[in-house]
Amino acid sequence: MKLFYSAFLACTLVTGYSQTRISGKITDERGVAVPLANIVLVDTYDGTTSDTEGNFEFTTTETGTKILLVKFIGYKDFQREVVLEGKPVNIAVPLEEMINELEAVMITAGAFAASDESRRTVFKALDIATTAGATADIAGALNTLPGTQKVGESGRLFVRGGDGNEAKTFIDGMIVLDAYSPSAPNTPSRGRFLPFMFKGTSFSTGGYSAEYGQALSSALVLDSKDQSEMTRTDIGILSVGGDVAHTQAWSGGSIIGKIQYTNIRPYFGLINQEVDWEKAPVSLEGSSAFRQQIGKDGMLKVYGNFNHTNYSLYQHSIDDYNSKFLYELTNNYRYLNGFYKQSLNDKWMVRGGVSYTYQQNDAFADHDNIVETEKGIHAKTVFEGSLSDKVELKTGVEVLQRSYDQEYIISDGDDYARSFDETIAGGFAEADLYTSNKFVTRAGARLEYNDLMNQFSVDPRISLAYKTGTYSQVSFAYGKFRQTAKNELVRINPTLDPEKAEHFILNYQRIENNRTFRVETYYKKYSDLVKYENGNAAAVNNAGSGYAKGIELFWRDNRSLRNTDYWISYSFLDTKRNYLNYPYRSTPTFASKHNFSVVYKYFVQSIKSQLGFTYSYTSGRPYNNPNADKFNGGKTPAYSDLSFNWSYLPKPYLIVYLSCTNLLGRDNIFGYEYSTQQNAEGIYNGRPIRQAAPRFLFVGIFITLSKDKSVNQLPSL
Repeated sequence: MKLFYSAFLACTLVTGYSQTRISGKITDERGVAVPLANIVLVDTYDGTTSDTEGNFEFTTTETGTKILLVKFIGYKDFQREVVLEGKPVNIAVPLEEMINELEAVMITAGAFAASDESRRTVFKALDIATTAGATADIAGALNTLPGTQKVGESGRLFVRGGDGNEAKTFIDGMIVLDAYSPSAPNTPSRGRFLPFMFKGTSFSTGGYSAEYGQALSSALVLDSKDQSEMTRTDIGILSVGGDVAHTQAWSGGSIIGKIQYTNIRPYFGLINQEVDWEKAPVSLEGSSAFRQQIGKDGMLKVYGNFNHTNYSLYQHSIDDYNSKFLYELTNNYRYLNGFYKQSLNDKWMVRGGVSYTYQQNDAFADHDNIVETEKGIHAKTVFEGSLSDKVELKTGVEVLQRSYDQEYIISDGDDYARSFDETIAGGFAEADLYTSNKFVTRAGARLEYNDLMNQFSVDPRISLAYKTGTYSQVSFAYGKFRQTAKNELVRINPTLDPEKAEHFILNYQRIENNRTFRVETYYKKYSDLVKYENGNAAAVNNAGSGYAKGIELFWRDNRSLRNTDYWISYSFLDTKRNYLNYPYRSTPTFASKHNFSVVYKYFVQSIKSQLGFTYSYTSGRPYNNPNADKFNGGKTPAYSDLSFNWSYLPKPYLIVYLSCTNLLGRDNIFGYEYSTQQNAEGIYNGRPIRQAAPRFLFVGIFITLSKDKSVNQLPSL
């Protein structure tokens, strides 16, 4: 018995000697204690959790070299080898936060993302098609967002004090030289591209990525669909024409073709127009898209669009309405875009492509013939991926080559021609640095060489975003941007420097429970704007300048009211320029101080209908009355429009669609134009620039033929 007791005591002493005490403290990268973290020795049952101060302590009978593992949700696992030989082990454990795509802060300054695939977008792709008054026009829908304003006689995007030429469109990263269809003088144009061809839209009102150049105020980036899931045929019977589209889908790919004929002449024959049409616009348009998945995660896409449009109208003299001349236009347009993307490994991918644009305007003004032709090729390659779990890098190179030619054939005089060729080679690099899930910095720069003026340039761009709460964040963006002046100015002086702008943007955004609130303020400084020398339009330089500043509000709610989705936007704009023929800094004629929109959508289940209303208000715009002393001292009446649309689904595959703009028939005036000569009383005669008609009514019947009878065209109306 005594022998057994001695052996037991010896064993106990040995066991006690082989125990090792492991202790330490767990903190995050800022030194703040991390409580309730799990601490274990790998391949053992020994471990513990940290206390409220981040401290931990436990003992183990294990010996030799082991792995100490510390785990806590939201942080990377911490591992360290420890040698267990009975001596106390003390370890300081600094946990590194794990960057989570769903939780990490996003840069939102100046940016509106539109994609039905993202949980954090404030503007869905479907919104472009279902906003009343937009008539399925991308620019029309975006004009209900803050930062934009209604310029009814143009129809283009006017962003934060910039004119319609300063907002550029990109398809799969490739620039579109002219994204709008031709229009008659003082009548709105439409975007050339239909929203159903795209899966997502990124609309930036400033401070955008260094990837995008030649855009002074805004970048509209359209991402074409990767593939279609089923074979189908869509037929549209329209009050102004008709269209037919067919989609052929197979495993990993699809091809889509659409042809559309638009003839507004019968409609204009029924509705009186302010425009004296000789032949109202007629157009034939076709578009197609090919998509094919390559391998596991590669993709090849080809998109093409062609359009032929013609019209003619009479231009009446301001001084004598009976004095008129005929203006005719024939427009031919081609756009082709090839895009590819391919993963190189788990962290890196390459994407890029090439686009070709051709457009020609063949116009007759009285008996003079003006032919303008522009061609352009844009090629780009981009590499993007992760340098680490906290650093994302995007870098690439591109070349844009375009040529412009104008022939002026005068009926009773000499002919002349003007032309220029421009090549812009560019490169960019941009990195996203995540300090944590709450803070990200995006820093980059864009390098360009323009052979027109033999000039190199570097434009820095930086954005910051900080997550102030689970659902809210603040963002700041700064950048320098440049853009070649309009063709009609460069053809006069091909050595003109690009026009430039600096953007400063501060943004707050909160998205919670399908409710979105945004407030954003900005300042934009213009330099090197084109100006006429001594008021002479035949001689131009870069002596112009200007600024734009303002504040914008946006609220969207599709939760509080049953079957209802609505948003409200307001923009305040203060802008002045000294450019073109302006004698001093003045508010441009396209700029309005106050812009307000309310968009309301309601689904009525009992009648299988979606109803939509849009109300838009714009304060008066300045205009120049040569009979007054002050330049641009006039002010138009305020613009107001209440529009309506109705989508009725009598059958799942059949849609009846009705849309009407300006329901109340308000006589909106966009400005005034004046004679170039005084009358006998020494007065310059003038007249208002009005809408072509008080209202525009559109009716369509859309039929979808497919195996799945529940599929329809509602997302593309």
